[in-house]
Amino acid sequence: MKIRVATYNIHKGVSSIRSTPRVLALKKAIAQFDADVVFLQEVQGKHDHNSAKFGDESRGHRHWPERAQHEYFAGDSHHSAYGMNAVYDHGHHGNALLSAYPIGGTHNHDVSDHAYEQRGILHCILDTPKCQVHCYVVHLGLFESGRGRQTQALIDCVNASAANGEPVIIAGDFNDWRNNLSDKLRKELGVVEVFDELGARSRLGDLVRSFSGREKPVTPARTFPAALPFFRLDRIYVRGFKVDTAEVLHGTLWAKLSDHAPIVANLKLA
Repeated sequence: MKIRVATYNIHKGVSSIRSTPRVLALKKAIAQFDADVVFLQEVQGKHDHNSAKFGDESRGHRHWPERAQHEYFAGDSHHSAYGMNAVYDHGHHGNALLSAYPIGGTHNHDVSDHAYEQRGILHCILDTPKCQVHCYVVHLGLFESGRGRQTQALIDCVNASAANGEPVIIAGDFNDWRNNLSDKLRKELGVVEVFDELGARSRLGDLVRSFSGREKPVTPARTFPAALPFFRLDRIYVRGFKVDTAEVLHGTLWAKLSDHAPIVANLKLA
């Protein structure tokens, strides 16, 4: 069984500069993933100010949907689930999952490390034709110490909910620009990151490392900022799957939609 997955931090559906609404364009862009499962971060479940300002049809245009963003993006083709993390007077936002497969169960785990950053891990169980697949949508904090604690919470969550080696997909914005968390996730959960085996290779480098006994370094892809990606913030980790392809989507379109570039990967059930 093959599954095409994507992860994307959509910056609440507005541009980084001037907060111009991008929700309608995002719906079309997400459809271009042609993905069975989409992991989304910074999804606006409700925003009364933007709804009133950009959703007024009397002005001749509707730039903000009446429905929550995850429901709007899912449309008729996908099921959706939402984990509300950050709550404020005029609305809330969090993580979301879009799935072409039925979602058999969901649970949002609060992993907020302090009062100023509300973070969560959205766990969804997909009922695929072959088996159940556990999906975890992740958005970790901005501070390194907090990310370490949140990563341990993620490990505990996966070990408790998919304890018998079931297929697992963990994706999202890890804010792990120094790549300090990957080794722990590989060791504790038996996962691989989709670029582990697909990164650029050098025959000379591989030969030198083989003689010296050193392993080939594995590094995630650069996804931030979208206009000129430099930092490696976004990840897709899998267990029980073979990675066929993985790529970061670059170009003018993606640079206009969000501050993160999306990752798309093709997986095959092992």
